[in-house]
Amino acid sequence: MIVKKILPMCCVIILLTVVIALTAQKNQTGNVLETAVISEITQQTDVQENSDKSDLGGDVTTENTSEMRGVWISYLELSMENESDKSEKAFTEKFNTIAICCKENGFNTLVVQIRPFCDALYKSEYFPYSHILTGTQGKNPEYDPLEIMCNICKENDLQIHAWINPYRVSSAKTPAKLSNDNPYVKNKSMGFETESGIFLNPANTDAQELIINGITEIIKNYDVDAIQFDDYFYPPDMGNQDKESYQEYLNNIGSDNNSMDIENWRKANVSLLICNIYRTIHNTSNKIEFGISPQGNIYNNDKLYADVKLWCSCKGYIDYICPQIYFSLENPALTFENSLESWSNLDYADNVKLYIGLAGYKAGTDNDSNTWKNSDDILSQEYEIIKNNQIANGFMLYSYNSLTAETSSSEISNLTKKLN
Repeated sequence: MIVKKILPMCCVIILLTVVIALTAQKNQTGNVLETAVISEITQQTDVQENSDKSDLGGDVTTENTSEMRGVWISYLELSMENESDKSEKAFTEKFNTIAICCKENGFNTLVVQIRPFCDALYKSEYFPYSHILTGTQGKNPEYDPLEIMCNICKENDLQIHAWINPYRVSSAKTPAKLSNDNPYVKNKSMGFETESGIFLNPANTDAQELIINGITEIIKNYDVDAIQFDDYFYPPDMGNQDKESYQEYLNNIGSDNNSMDIENWRKANVSLLICNIYRTIHNTSNKIEFGISPQGNIYNNDKLYADVKLWCSCKGYIDYICPQIYFSLENPALTFENSLESWSNLDYADNVKLYIGLAGYKAGTDNDSNTWKNSDDILSQEYEIIKNNQIANGFMLYSYNSLTAETSSSEISNLTKKLN
């Protein structure tokens, strides 16, 4: 296809544009990020194609022929905050129950939320302990939750993907109080506040480096199979909170035809981070993947400045994408099949896999104009549609609670019958 021949050059042009954006924002903390992107431009796809680097853990991972059957485990489902017993034993028992339940129902991958609010469910040099462990952000639970979860997953022959919210610091006043060692509290220039919450600024190089350092410590210290971002990028109520950063960019690059408008500049900031995270992971180990789970309506991602079409079509950004197609088969606003078609029609780089996010949490509810009450086998039908799709290679279910909730029991039963 002509498109496939053009895409690599398009990627180079876009990355060059990103470098221009970064140069304008670079502060005195260094130029690590800029160097990584320039290396990406000059070396193209060396990470995927060079399989004889002994420090990468052997050969590049070959495509997994088994079907992805994942379950998202949110921070709410891992929370010990309201438990009377917050001990290591209690957390271990809770997660062991989760793992066994998922495996018995035919799933093979757990996507666990280990950084919901610029925090950590593990011992980190950069982020405070999450409030969900003790009720107070920054308080040491005296055990390592991520290590426990990795061990339990391996014992049960389950893959574990570490789910991270890269930019979110707080949302809807959660957590109630940030610790003194929260990165945003220590350096508020790294982020901004909106009505919906506090977020790290994607244009800030300190914030970018912080996110990358946090991922580096995870992949070096824990036996995870993948890092995953969800759909939190620029917040929808962004407004002009980044006007100073953008003005700095214009002052450095010039406001003539050489500069990007603010929409493309924001996209470039996010794509730069995605590119550098991909390289960071694969320069450490090609056995660890990097995935993103964006919004299911492909056009909504533009509002968050998430350039999903670029990430899917060019090597050097992601290993998989899992759009949250949380729609019924008869949703009047957007049906499951119509959304799936829009994702299936994208031009994918050879290394990028497509998984589909399914809405277990909607099963049996009045969501999507009551269309989830029309049948009790919507999820199983959607699973069959995915299996018959020539591009998709599996699914992830949101979320674990739907496996045990009464409202979704019939739907889940019909789905898991096809998995076992």
